[in-house]
Amino acid sequence: MPLIPYNGVLGKKRAAHLLRRATFGPTKAQIEQFANLTASQAVQLLFQALPDPPLPIDPATGTTWVDPTASDPGGDDGERQEYFKAWWIAQMLGNGVSAREKIVFFLHTHFTTIQSKVNNSKSLYYQNALFRKFAFDKANANFNFKELAKKISFDNAMIRFLDGDTNVKGAVNENYAREFLELFTIGKGREGVPLPESNLSLGDYYYFTEQDVQAGARVLSGYNIDEEFAVIDPDTNLPRGVVVGGQIATQHDNDPKQFSARLGNTLIRPDPALLENGEATEASVLDELDQMVEMIFNQTETARYLCRRIYRFFVYHDITDAIDSDIISDMATILVNNNFKLQEVLERLFSSQHFYDAGTGALEDDNFGAIIKSPLDLIVGVLRFFEASLPDYLSEASAFYEIIANLMRVLEVQGMVFLEPFDVAGYDAYHQTPEFNRNWISTNSLTQRYQFIRDVMDIEAMMEPGSVGIDILDYTKQNFSNAVALDPDQLVREFTSYLLPRYEEGSEITTERLEYFKSEFLKLGLVLPQGPLAFWQFSYSNAATIPASEADSRQMLADLMNAMLQSPEFQLF
Repeated sequence: MPLIPYNGVLGKKRAAHLLRRATFGPTKAQIEQFANLTASQAVQLLFQALPDPPLPIDPATGTTWVDPTASDPGGDDGERQEYFKAWWIAQMLGNGVSAREKIVFFLHTHFTTIQSKVNNSKSLYYQNALFRKFAFDKANANFNFKELAKKISFDNAMIRFLDGDTNVKGAVNENYAREFLELFTIGKGREGVPLPESNLSLGDYYYFTEQDVQAGARVLSGYNIDEEFAVIDPDTNLPRGVVVGGQIATQHDNDPKQFSARLGNTLIRPDPALLENGEATEASVLDELDQMVEMIFNQTETARYLCRRIYRFFVYHDITDAIDSDIISDMATILVNNNFKLQEVLERLFSSQHFYDAGTGALEDDNFGAIIKSPLDLIVGVLRFFEASLPDYLSEASAFYEIIANLMRVLEVQGMVFLEPFDVAGYDAYHQTPEFNRNWISTNSLTQRYQFIRDVMDIEAMMEPGSVGIDILDYTKQNFSNAVALDPDQLVREFTSYLLPRYEEGSEITTERLEYFKSEFLKLGLVLPQGPLAFWQFSYSNAATIPASEADSRQMLADLMNAMLQSPEFQLF
């Protein structure tokens, strides 16, 4: 069925499902808040307008270096690239219940950039700021996915990443044109759908051909990086690239570009009114880009391809024929009818029965609780849920950057080098068939996931400089009543209802699973004469009189969290 609205109150499980998918993970209080809302009310909160975040700070100067008016600070830009990445993770950690940063990350996975190739902190930051401008695109009539496709083509980081600055007339570099068609816009055909070989020539795809790649590369010729970041885009107020030669685009191929029948036999040629004495200008070059993007977005498959990417990121990777003909088709119609506004599609998706059918809890349901968390979702989600205390990234920049640098090393050993996917297609988990999100898991990466949980719950490790940890005893006292905390059955059920996507209060956790978690929780007291229950209740009630690192109740709770957060259920969302 198409995207019929879900009209009921969400309840805890559906609220948690929405918040895990649309943000980098909820707190207990946020789940409780959203549990009382309808899907429509919840989506309104997720897409509430936010001010731009404060700019990142260089701790060496105490000021930002990415304001377009800031002078070049000199020194090691590699360090500032790391500061930018830490700053972005700070936005993920502290962005409340907004969907904005998750959408920014989705756009990064779609319009992939690799840090080591771009190798410039300002370029990386301004591209990230561009995604943030377009994440919530309903409020600005001029912003939509189609316009973002134009802006990203003239983005300094993208020009560097896909060799746009080496694409000149007479020596065309096809890298960006190929990826623009294959990865960013129309795609090369739906996975698993046989292509009519009689309709293909060597090197051709189903929706475009090598002729289209070559013609597109000529449209995109003559772009250059603005090393000074002085040219500001009037729509976004962000720095952008330039054309070689300035007013006269000396390296742009100014001849007509003929596209194939797959793209309507379109002929793109410069607008005579924008030329100067017959020569290409920056205005005529940008107009040709507009013509090409409009041509591609006029193809039915472009909207469908983009909606498959959205669906795989936010719902599930397996798109059956039924989902493709119903859900993807409806999403694509919504996208086209709303002038390619990404926000409109996401709001309708997050408000739909289909999205919450994935929240029924049925174990055979492939959508609900079946996406393996990325290392980023795992780490940021744990820190957000347990409300880990970190230094302020503005007033305590050095301390904050040290902690996030350590966390980025944890990301790496878990299999995700932040801003450094393996290739131009991005992180394999978001596109590589048939494994998709299973790419996150290997014997080594799973071991490192478990080690992160052990470390973050270790009170002694938490006290080490540059470390982050969670005082699970203090968290429990702040978030659960004594009546719940002193009853191990109730406490385990409560924790599972917030942390594990397939469980809810009451009957859904099996007796076997409940007993397993309780056995890990109470094992310190199993051999004591008063018995594990009495030992737990005494230890918890008297924890305030015992030094933090020696409190048995803290260790018992840490044992419970190690069992619960290392469980297969917690690795999914």
